[in-house]
Amino acid sequence: MLTRITTFIIACFVLLMLTLALFSSNSWFFGVLAGALLWLAWDAWHGLRLNGLLQAAQLGTDALSQWKMPIFSGQWGEAWERMQRLLRDKDRALAAERNRHAAFLQAIQNSPNGVVLLDKERRIEWCNQTAAQHLGLDAQRDIAQHIGNLVRDPAFTAYLQAAKAGEEIVVSGALHSLHRPVRISVQLHAYAQPADASHSNSGGGALLLSRDVTAVEQTDAMRRDFVANVSHEIRTPLTVLSGFVETLQTLPLDAAQRSRYLGLMAQQSQRMQDLVSDLLTLSKLEGSPMPNVDRGVTVHALLSRVEADSRVLLGLLENPQRLRFEEVYEGDGIYQILGVESELLSAMQNLVSNALRYTPPLGVVQVRWQLLPDGRGQFTVTDTGPGIAPEHIARLTERFYRVDRSRSRESGGTGLGLSIVKHVVQRHGGELHIESTVGQGSSFWFTLPAARVTLV
Repeated sequence: MLTRITTFIIACFVLLMLTLALFSSNSWFFGVLAGALLWLAWDAWHGLRLNGLLQAAQLGTDALSQWKMPIFSGQWGEAWERMQRLLRDKDRALAAERNRHAAFLQAIQNSPNGVVLLDKERRIEWCNQTAAQHLGLDAQRDIAQHIGNLVRDPAFTAYLQAAKAGEEIVVSGALHSLHRPVRISVQLHAYAQPADASHSNSGGGALLLSRDVTAVEQTDAMRRDFVANVSHEIRTPLTVLSGFVETLQTLPLDAAQRSRYLGLMAQQSQRMQDLVSDLLTLSKLEGSPMPNVDRGVTVHALLSRVEADSRVLLGLLENPQRLRFEEVYEGDGIYQILGVESELLSAMQNLVSNALRYTPPLGVVQVRWQLLPDGRGQFTVTDTGPGIAPEHIARLTERFYRVDRSRSRESGGTGLGLSIVKHVVQRHGGELHIESTVGQGSSFWFTLPAARVTLV
């Protein structure tokens, strides 16, 4: 309103001077004066308009950005152009900063680790989807909620109250269950601290980082179990050997007794050799690349060798189980498996020998190779043994895992057979499957991809 009144007063004054110049004898003087006043009024009008635009911009309107072409002349026009350049530079800088901010948030959003921003009261300001999944949060709904009210874990609550920045604790994840444990590592880091934290009671914000350590803890547990199991498996035959050696050294034995003891010692030595051999086989399988597809072995040759070895083992076990081998194909032709012959033979022999060892007398072990309709090959071993309880099936391929330790040792196994089978099958791109019913028997089979089963 003040700008309009000032403009009106200047306009009236200019008109008065022009009127005087027209009716005065000193027209040249008043003409010059009128021109000067007219120029002053024009300049003031530009200044007032520019001031009005700046006031509108200061109030938050978008008036400045609406003008794309210069509307002022003279010094006001130059000032206006400079302001527009400064405004454009500011807009570009602001847009670049927004893009960097969006890219930074997107990078954090895609991080495999969880990130939660907390204020000084430990209320959630922002979190990514990973943290939401780890801790059971809602990235939108839980904004401004206290983190302690959402993560109901006593260890986490104590950690949050202690505020030991940088220290790490492990809590159960939101998806944790008895059959599928989920362990989450969380760390609290302070940031945005006041310049003089010693004179402030409020402190700054905090950055809460979360990380899924389930696989790490499982690997550590498997490593500890592996060392303990190896030590236990080797200690037993060593104890037997040590006792026999002491007996031979201290007691006078006749030839028959000495021969018996030496036979038992040889049996325990063979058991340790088998254990070391299986461990070396596993180590070799884990550290080797996938086998090429340029060499193969016929299915019939593999099954013949497996059957011959199985007949020998059946005789050594003195068990009259019925052993059946069969091959099922669609059409004519000789098929081969592209891969490492020794590894495939080891996998097949392990499955058959396990079935023979755990199937009682008069039981039946059936070995079957078949070509599936989609071109994959499937090797199946089915027995009529005691079966396996469901809670054990998922862990059967773990190293040294035994359903019944005493019965497994009596059968002579090392506890590594199924683990070797799993690694061989995975190296050849296949899958191992296990089904079992307590009291009825078990079925172990693996499938190989069609690319590895071809006609000779």
